[in-house]
Amino acid sequence: MKVLVTGGAGFIGSHLAERLLEAGARVLALDDLSTGAMANIEHLIGRPGFEHRIGSVRDAPLVAELVDRCDVTVHLAAAVGVRLIVERPVHTIETNVHGTEVVLNAVARKGKLVLIASTSEVYGKSAATPFREDADLVLGPTLHSRWAYACSKALDEWLALAYHREKKVPVIIARFFNTVGPRQTGRYGMVLPRFAAQALAGEPITVFGSGEQSRCFGHVRDAVEAVARLIAEPAAAGQVFNVGNDEEVSINQLAEQVRAAANSRSEIVHIPYDEAYAEGFEDMPRRVPDTNKLERTIGFRPTTPLRTIIDDVLADLRSRAEVMV
Repeated sequence: MKVLVTGGAGFIGSHLAERLLEAGARVLALDDLSTGAMANIEHLIGRPGFEHRIGSVRDAPLVAELVDRCDVTVHLAAAVGVRLIVERPVHTIETNVHGTEVVLNAVARKGKLVLIASTSEVYGKSAATPFREDADLVLGPTLHSRWAYACSKALDEWLALAYHREKKVPVIIARFFNTVGPRQTGRYGMVLPRFAAQALAGEPITVFGSGEQSRCFGHVRDAVEAVARLIAEPAAAGQVFNVGNDEEVSINQLAEQVRAAANSRSEIVHIPYDEAYAEGFEDMPRRVPDTNKLERTIGFRPTTPLRTIIDDVLADLRSRAEVMV
């Protein structure tokens, strides 16, 4: 089997490429390096079965060519990260919606399997936790760019499922919940690597808002295991799956755990959302996945403990700092 991974030089994409290669698959990674990095895949270059192309997922002729060469497509390329989304909403909407349209058009011509990466953000302000895949989506007003990412990914899902129903394209939707681990950067607002970098540097650990909001963090190793199993399971086609850990932690508790694990003396400080992002920014109090459907379908759910995830992120940042020295 040969798999096209869009966003293949990104955080999740590079780990997925490793997982697929280890299973004997061949991998073709496409990335425009806007948020991905060659450093994430340089250890794979020259490895039998791995290829990479630098290019945009919005380049329809290029995507069509690569889809034709592969059996399955995993579409991970997207504008991600709260800060990027707030600061560049036009880029977010165009990249996510048009990129997915290009991929779906290409796979539809050949009737090939595609997994579309979505996000827990689509649940918006819903209070019906744990979130189930068939739950209502509750989004904020269009006046706030905060919701542009959620809306764009929800539209991706609707479009993908429309292709499945109308054109019989085998489509799988994976909604990722705060996937973290080695190689992730805090550059675009990802909270755990940002806390870890601040703790290791002895800088203030900056918690946005009250810190009482809670999240569930899943190890990237578990996320790519779920993806690999989903694309191998015929019953997954036409379905939506939550992919995440259900171990819940408040952001204040996360900051304290990161500080302790890093043996850091960093001060934990709180910054109002209006200062961190933009006036009128909203955040959800809780975001917890129901992963029963995932486990029923593929016999697997993410379970790596948060402490292990924090340790892996800290070890990765330390190793990168040593390389830079």
